[in-house]
Amino acid sequence: MGAIFRVWVGGPKIPVGGQEVVLVRRQQTIAGPAVCAGIGVHSGAHMRMVLSPAPVDTGIVFVRSDVRITDNAIRAHADSVSETRNATTLTNKAGVEIATVEHLMSACAGLGIDNLIVEVDGPEVPILDGSSAQFVQVLLNAGVKQQHAPQRVIRILEPIEVRMGAKSAALMPADDFDGLDLDVTIRFADAAIGVQRRRVQLTPAAFLNDIADARTFGFMSDVDALRAAGLGRGASMDNTVVVDAGRVANPEGLRFDDEFVRHKLLDAIGDLSLVGAPICGRFVADQPGHALNARLVRALLDTPEAWCWEHAEAAEEAVSTAPALVAAAG
Repeated sequence: MGAIFRVWVGGPKIPVGGQEVVLVRRQQTIAGPAVCAGIGVHSGAHMRMVLSPAPVDTGIVFVRSDVRITDNAIRAHADSVSETRNATTLTNKAGVEIATVEHLMSACAGLGIDNLIVEVDGPEVPILDGSSAQFVQVLLNAGVKQQHAPQRVIRILEPIEVRMGAKSAALMPADDFDGLDLDVTIRFADAAIGVQRRRVQLTPAAFLNDIADARTFGFMSDVDALRAAGLGRGASMDNTVVVDAGRVANPEGLRFDDEFVRHKLLDAIGDLSLVGAPICGRFVADQPGHALNARLVRALLDTPEAWCWEHAEAAEEAVSTAPALVAAAG
């Protein structure tokens, strides 16, 4: 069981009349509107979200439909990042903000959706099940539509690295993959997590099979401090993997043995997409988080000699939605 979905990725060259012709990937949006609703993991408020197609070169734009007295559109770009504590928050020049955008942004990047209008009637994107799986299914149900304009990508030419204490993240030229190649290591003292590493070459198939289902996680010992700071009010075992003194407290357990590092990959994909275009290069990170990811994206934008714009090459690939994603949408 599972729908068949076609997207454009990669980059083969097709011989025509003795010459090689490179297919250029087109920008994509969704074919029609879609709606989902749920609570915000930090605000605890119930939000309704409407996703709509957007013209070429729009990018991803959030619109606070509950704000009517000022500019309520917020561009999903590094220039809009205002907070990275426990989630990625975007704020426009009028001070209107939208929080916890990373899981939806990851779903869009994973499926290759370039242009989208996202209307939300509250301060936060719904957490749903804590992963990107249900966002993926909403987008797939809406359908993905190719547009007439070519997609531009950022190709890394020289290494860029940032550090925050023992944590580090870098972007460097790709070795053998014409896309985003992610290599992430996490290190936690808690025995339920420990040291985990995973490397993924980002394609729609890899995102669907290996990344989209991985849920956010937190520690029982942090609950009181989070609530005191006004965070985590909507968190529960329905949307968060809870680690409690060396064990996973959720009755159903983990979806993957290394679900924790997979979720860090999911977050990184969403945060890196805020550079404003897909990245062709290798991302290597040790203990990444939203703050470190945002710092790396800022360093990339501030070092224009380390990268260049290119048109993305394209290839048609059939992707079957995983049964777990179909079930999640059910």
